[in-house]
Order: sequence, then C-alpha cells, then structure tokens
Amino acid sequence: MRNCRGFLFVDIPKSRTYRIKMTDLFKLIFEHDIRLDQLRERQLDRDTQEVSGSIEDFLKPDPTYSKFYFSGTVLSKNEFGLNCLLNYDEWLNSFAEALNEYQAFLGEASISLNEAVEESEIGEPIILSKGESNHWLDQDLKLEKDSNVGHKKSGLANVLKSDDLVLYKEPAHNGYDLHLFSKKNIYLPFFEQFKKMVSDRFRFYSINGKRIRSERKFYFETWTLERPPHGVEEVFKDTVL
Repeated sequence: MRNCRGFLFVDIPKSRTYRIKMTDLFKLIFEHDIRLDQLRERQLDRDTQEVSGSIEDFLKPDPTYSKFYFSGTVLSKNEFGLNCLLNYDEWLNSFAEALNEYQAFLGEASISLNEAVEESEIGEPIILSKGESNHWLDQDLKLEKDSNVGHKKSGLANVLKSDDLVLYKEPAHNGYDLHLFSKKNIYLPFFEQFKKMVSDRFRFYSINGKRIRSERKFYFETWTLERPPHGVEEVFKDTVL
C-alpha cells in the first residue's frame, strides 16, 4: 500500500514490516588474499557452508586470490537478487565499465560483458581476458545443479594464474547474483564506478566477506538496515578509500 509520500508498507523476512522507499540496496561483498584451499563451498544457506579440500602450491609463489560477490535487494518489492534492482541496466553498464580492459568469452564466443551476463545460464562460466588465448577451454569450470566453485578448484586455479577472471551467475531468491574470481585485487574500479550511482534511489554497501559468515548477517537489510553489522560500510558520494 502506498501513502502520499511515496512509501510502501511491505512484509519482509522475519515477519517484520518496514516503511521504506522504492530504493535499490546494492551489496558488494569482497574477500582478498584467500588461499584456494580456503575456498568455501557455495550453498544457498550460508550457515551451512563447509570448507573444501586443499590444493597445494596454488598460484606460486603467492597462492592467493580475491573474490567479489554482487547482490541486490529491493525491500519495497520484497525482492532479493542483483537483477531485481530497479536500476539494474545502469548497474550492469557500470559493472562492464569497471572491467573494460577485459574481453568477455562465453564458451568460445567473444561477446560484450553485458551480453555474456544476460545470455549465460546459472553456473556457466564467463571468462574475462586481456588476451586472445583460449587456454581455459579445456578446463572443467561449469557448475552443475548441485555443484559449486569448491568442486572446480583445479580448473579455476589454472585460469586465474594467467590473470584471467572467472564470473558466474548464482541463484538468488528472486533472480540471480554474480560471483567473480580474480588473482588480483580489483576492488578499486568497482568502488569508483558504483559510487557514481549513489543517490536516494541507490544505496551502495561495501562488505568485508570475512566478517559476514551467516545468513542473518548477509541479509542485514531485513532487520538492521540503518545500523548494519561490523564489516558492512555504506558508501556515500563523498566516501574515499
């Protein structure tokens, strides 16, 4: 129900009701300097994530990588998923601009990143490369219905060590999120691009994934939006790193 100020009263998880605007809540969850043997299995219930087995000597001499998880919420519509954002098209353009040095490949096809995201299936790898090589084609990277990136560490390691990136769509409650893996820490271009979008209709939260280990904390916006937990920082127009 809408009142004269343009707010909606909606039911959200935990059976609580909020007085909220039609506003995008975008979450960028990052983790850096992770060893591949610490890669957690992706499950819908983050409370039940398990640590996968290890791979030795990954990415010698510095066996680490970064990962970025992109998620969105529109509380006024009770929708959870990056592509549910009211400003999703603008978001996708900003995402592509942050990665404009890379060429996207879906299978053997070289296409734009926007097209790759739109056309790919859940679990189908999108490779982002600065070169023209196709060395990833012999790697087993596709995630089947009940598999996750924890099952693909060997192939993932072989792609990341070449400085290429691997991007997946992952299922969300009402759509999909995106999950990106990179040998390098490429947080800065994301921060700069998404900060430009900040407005009263687009709120941007930068989140340290090492501090968000539960379902409740991941969906903090449903119960403590204005006082987010430790590790969650809202980005404003004047925020600097």
